[in-house]
Amino acid sequence: MKRSGFIASTTVGFTRALSHALMSEEIARQRGLLQALDARVRVIGLFALVVAVTLSRRLAVVLALFVGAAILAVLSKVSLGTLAKRVWLVVLAFTGVIALPAMFVTPGDPIATFAGGLHITTQGLMTAALLIARVETAVTFTTVLILCTPWAHVLKALHSFRLPREVTTMLAMTHRYVFLLVETASQMFESRHSRTVGRLPRAEQRRMVARSAGVLLSKSIDLGNDVYLAMQARGFRGEVRILSDFSMKPRDYAGLLAFLCAGTLAIWMGR
Repeated sequence: MKRSGFIASTTVGFTRALSHALMSEEIARQRGLLQALDARVRVIGLFALVVAVTLSRRLAVVLALFVGAAILAVLSKVSLGTLAKRVWLVVLAFTGVIALPAMFVTPGDPIATFAGGLHITTQGLMTAALLIARVETAVTFTTVLILCTPWAHVLKALHSFRLPREVTTMLAMTHRYVFLLVETASQMFESRHSRTVGRLPRAEQRRMVARSAGVLLSKSIDLGNDVYLAMQARGFRGEVRILSDFSMKPRDYAGLLAFLCAGTLAIWMGR
């Protein structure tokens, strides 16, 4: 790792990305609350909750939805540790940077004063907290949906809602192509790492990164054409087909009603 930190860290990053994808498939096969519902119910129900989070203006309502998302994740066999590492901390870091200025520029009652005339106001603190809570909750709902639902089922559910075929085709190709690209890049860096002796100079490392990016871009174009032709040869015409058919059961109708009621109540209370 010390001899070739960049190559090794990049290879480890690609490997972790693939392991996360495999873990998602394992969670989707487990017996949990969401896994027992029809894929269409999961998509429309969690989308309704995301809309409720977006429209809610009260921090207490958004926090209640966040707690509900965490409970739903636990009942669906999704580890809270996984959500904390893959979602909550990452979203907090990025959203916190965006929300930080709101604490200083939002007019209101000052609660802290710093040098240079900067003030943290109560209204600014509430605005920043509401923004972070909204993003955390919405991303948690969408992550739970993706972890508990195979991607092919998500695409078929979107297609059943009359989403344009071009959109579902683009999503299917992007999902498949990303993993092929990650695997190709991982093989390239692993091959380079196995042939590297000693520590490369910084200038050589920069040239290696530029050459690798160019080769990866060229391979990605060729790979995209090969994947498209392979899918066409196997009968793909833009429609997602899976072996299992969707069928609504009483528990699915009950789950859909619960999702819609929870979303409507959150919107009404969060006005």
